[in-house]
Amino acid sequence: MTIAASPEDRPLTGITVVSVEQAVAAPFATRQLADLGARVIKVERPGGGDFARRYDTTVHGESSYFVWLNRSKESVTLDLKSEAGREVLERLLAGADVFVQNLAPGAAARMGLGAEALAERFPSLIPCSISGYGSSGPWADRKAYDLLVQCQTGLVSLTGNEHGSARAGVSVADIAAGMYAYSGVLTALFARATRGAVRAVEVSLFEALAEWMSQPAYYTRFGGSQPPRIGTQHATIAPYGAYTAADGKDVLFSIQNEREWLALCEQFLRRPELVADPRFATGSARVAHRDELNAIVAGRFAELDGSDVMKLLDEAGIANAGVNDVEEFLAHPVLSGRDRWRDVPIPGGVTVPALLPPADLAGMEARMDAVPAAGEHTATILAELGYSAAEIDDLRADHVI
Repeated sequence: MTIAASPEDRPLTGITVVSVEQAVAAPFATRQLADLGARVIKVERPGGGDFARRYDTTVHGESSYFVWLNRSKESVTLDLKSEAGREVLERLLAGADVFVQNLAPGAAARMGLGAEALAERFPSLIPCSISGYGSSGPWADRKAYDLLVQCQTGLVSLTGNEHGSARAGVSVADIAAGMYAYSGVLTALFARATRGAVRAVEVSLFEALAEWMSQPAYYTRFGGSQPPRIGTQHATIAPYGAYTAADGKDVLFSIQNEREWLALCEQFLRRPELVADPRFATGSARVAHRDELNAIVAGRFAELDGSDVMKLLDEAGIANAGVNDVEEFLAHPVLSGRDRWRDVPIPGGVTVPALLPPADLAGMEARMDAVPAAGEHTATILAELGYSAAEIDDLRADHVI
């Protein structure tokens, strides 16, 4: 793939995004816009900034969440409760294309930053609001965090095993909302460019994850009961899950169709008679007799080391994978073999490896610039807005910045 030499070739170069953001969902949306070349000005609180900066200190003293979500941005600290701080924000918005916010319920409207108020002052600005449960409806005033939304959508009731439920291991509600906000902003930019229409974007964590829950929702509504909580097993396909080999390695494999079932019986299990066994002759029958089938599969796994299991399954044309821990993921040959890592500077003068965005655009290298310190760009951006050095000093003395 030929990589473009000039940053000007990135598709969002020339687009300015102002974001009053914190935590995960909004920063994830805006970081992806920055990946494509947008200028993202991140507005943070004076005296600490985005509270996600303090979630942990594992990355050379910086938060793992913050390092992941905030590369390639410029940080400005502003006290938006002050009149002077709001004036700075107004000047920023006057030159922006997109405004993203995930403030507490009702806060944006109280500050005159709701979609309708912004449309009156900045008719070409695309506002994007990210909330917990939406800006209207019976739960509009409720705060929402990722795990609360996992609980409310029923995801936690599906995750875990027969011994209990569990949260998903990553912030799926935040990630889902961030992805829909990102795609919503791109769609709004496209509509503005092609039709001259300015569309506000609204995304809630609850409705984003509700979309992801649609399959189990259909299954429950029309099947009479929800899918069972069965760990790495699949609720509606068998065999599909992880089994432990003789050396202790867990290997997951999946049977998707009758051809693969035949291959599994003949080449891996070495039990060709199982193909026609009424207990396992169809997909539904295999699910109904999952425990008996699991015992057969587990017995075969117990005869082989993990590497031999994967070799035999590969030879049978059956998809499989070792169950990696995070260290094994970091060393994955696909990431190194496809050159997916780039070095990104973080506060403190060090660099850390970061993964390229998953969507490759031919002829374009994603933007992978530094993670900013809190307020690192405040003085520079205020000067761009026309503030003198003396005025900037006054704002700092008044704790506005």
